[in-house]
Amino acid sequence: MRRTVLLAAMALMGFINMGIAQDISTDDAGSPWQFRLRGIVVTPDESADIEAIGGDASISTAVVPELDISYFFNENWSLELILATTKHDVEAVDTQVGDIDLGHVWLLPPTLTGQYHFTGGDFVPYLGAGLNLTLFYGVDEGPVADDVDYDTAVGYALQGGFDFMLNDKWFLNVDVKKLFLNTDATVNATTALGATVVADVDINPWIFGFGFGVKL
Repeated sequence: MRRTVLLAAMALMGFINMGIAQDISTDDAGSPWQFRLRGIVVTPDESADIEAIGGDASISTAVVPELDISYFFNENWSLELILATTKHDVEAVDTQVGDIDLGHVWLLPPTLTGQYHFTGGDFVPYLGAGLNLTLFYGVDEGPVADDVDYDTAVGYALQGGFDFMLNDKWFLNVDVKKLFLNTDATVNATTALGATVVADVDINPWIFGFGFGVKL
């Protein structure tokens, strides 16, 4: 995993250097900073390998606001930092002991993507790829487990979308992201089941967003 993340980080740095090497100044376009505020729907595409008791995972959809901050090296290449936090209900389903309510957990998944923007009019589509770091906090273990622990996760992100310029400053935005996100969950169910169960969980959410943005 460490080698994979290192290679991905090196690729992202190469992407940044390529944007800088274009040597196209943003002076004519004004400030290189751009901000978007979106409403997003986070829909996990989940699956799990649960030791001892088998079964699968069910993770709820969340609807939350998202803020992102972009820095443009030139009119085509940019970096975007994506900020949001989501709350998800978690359940182990179809196990040998039935469905188990594992309460809820909050996810904080800051994501950094490099983007290429296709310019030439008011309609500005873009593609992006980058890295995601997901922190799990505010865990409520539910009525069965004594404790649930989620490992911090590092994954990849793919992105596509478009801006539609309303004027030189304000624009509308539609955005779709796919995060490739895996975590190990440790469920201490000693009181109810007499065991601690470990699960390898793929969350892999789709993130659909719509909002507006401003160029400073």
